[in-house]
Amino acid sequence: QVQLVESGGGLVQAGGSLRLSCAASGRTFSSYYMGWFRQAPGKEREFVAVITRSGGATSYRDSVKGRFTISRDNAKNMVYLQMSSLKPEDTAVYYCAAASSWYTDYARWVDGMDYWGKGSLVTVSP
Repeated sequence: QVQLVESGGGLVQAGGSLRLSCAASGRTFSSYYMGWFRQAPGKEREFVAVITRSGGATSYRDSVKGRFTISRDNAKNMVYLQMSSLKPEDTAVYYCAAASSWYTDYARWVDGMDYWGKGSLVTVSP
């Protein structure tokens, strides 16, 4: 019912910035909580950030707080992840995802999303 397509990934030097975009299909986009997740080579997928349906509240994993900003534009069916002060440790495939439920335990988000995009690779060089 919901298709998600990420874009904006690429190669950037440490300390640089990059903006990821996620385009969603469907007329019920605003009914979903949206999130960004990432999976580094050889590691498990992890939670990065989530945003409420109206975009009024956001949450982030500790390691990206103050550096990453998630936002959404429901009129355009778009979700964004603005990344700054990038570190080599941020290198990963970044996934956009949608969920119909909210989770207070952020570890639950990774397994609780209903729809996933195919990902966009972000590589941060030293």
